[in-house]
Amino acid sequence: MFQKIVEDLKLGINSGLPGQDAQYKMVPPGRGRSNLEGVRKMNPKRAAVLCLIYPKENTPHIVLMRRNSYPGVHSNQISFPGGKVEDIDKTLQDTAVRESQEELGILPESVTLIGELTQVYIPPSNFLVNPFVGYSEKQPKFIPDAKEVNEVVEVPFYAILDKSNHQNVSLDIRGASVDVPAYMLSGHIVWGATAMMLSELAHIVR
Repeated sequence: MFQKIVEDLKLGINSGLPGQDAQYKMVPPGRGRSNLEGVRKMNPKRAAVLCLIYPKENTPHIVLMRRNSYPGVHSNQISFPGGKVEDIDKTLQDTAVRESQEELGILPESVTLIGELTQVYIPPSNFLVNPFVGYSEKQPKFIPDAKEVNEVVEVPFYAILDKSNHQNVSLDIRGASVDVPAYMLSGHIVWGATAMMLSELAHIVR
């Protein structure tokens, strides 16, 4: 089952991405799509995240994390491990792997990268994010960084394919009540950029 997911992802990513058509299924109706070419010309802040697939109890899983509370737009949110580009990073995939090790203790040598999903622009923080997909042959021993990570969230891969886990929820976003499409995964509401990435990942496997 795990190997099938990995092979499906390899084939799907190399065959061409579904892109924003898939991502924007997890965006509130009426929100316009980001012009990624235009965004790149605006010199946004750059970041990269890692979507890691691994076997747990013979079932493919994805690891997410709940960030700590802090003064910022992404406080307490569910996300992939990852973060902003640093001077020591030679490539964006270096950023994704380095941040995953710093935040969750995922060893770089245990990660085999498959490819890259479509970039996601996050207007509130002005970040252009590159999501990378990789896999580990064994379940990692997660060592969360207490300064950044409140909780490690392990999600069975097939949960993102289950339409019963797709719901519209009302959230308080910067003081306003907003209805957003979201995933209900392992007891958590996953929305925003992370949900957009998961949606593209699900479409690739389908």
